[in-house]
Amino acid sequence: MRWTTVAAAAIGCVVAGLLPAVAQADTGWNGRYSLIRSAASKTGTSLAARQWEPDFSDVYTFATSCASGTCVATVVDGPPVKNPTLPTPAKYTWNGTSWVHVYDWQWDCYMGEGREKVYAPAHSVAVYTPRADGTLSGTWRTDITGGPCAGSVVMNVAAVPAP
Repeated sequence: MRWTTVAAAAIGCVVAGLLPAVAQADTGWNGRYSLIRSAASKTGTSLAARQWEPDFSDVYTFATSCASGTCVATVVDGPPVKNPTLPTPAKYTWNGTSWVHVYDWQWDCYMGEGREKVYAPAHSVAVYTPRADGTLSGTWRTDITGGPCAGSVVMNVAAVPAP
């Protein structure tokens, strides 16, 4: 039954020109990818959105399982997290068009050189949508619910296959 559903979806998507998204769900998000975060051009209402920082990237290895009936891509290798409140391993769920990672954590608000960061509750949603060229692109939105950095931070993200 699953093959029939995927085949029907693929036929409909070929007509609409959307085959890469269906192929991504069918094969999963697997292998090494460089995740690029466009921090230098972030937007939002938070003080953190106005604090300059450079774009940054790290290489992660993903493995997808669809055994539960829902496809989940899990980070199985990569650099250690810098903020210990981030959930690990990161898990991205396929929603039919994109890989989505929803999580709660503590934002570490930068207060200036030599001053301790202030931690506040935050809710993030990272969305990576497959593209025809094998890359993924999307946004990462964080809503910080307290402290001096309260507000939103939104930045563009991308994932490109890494050697």
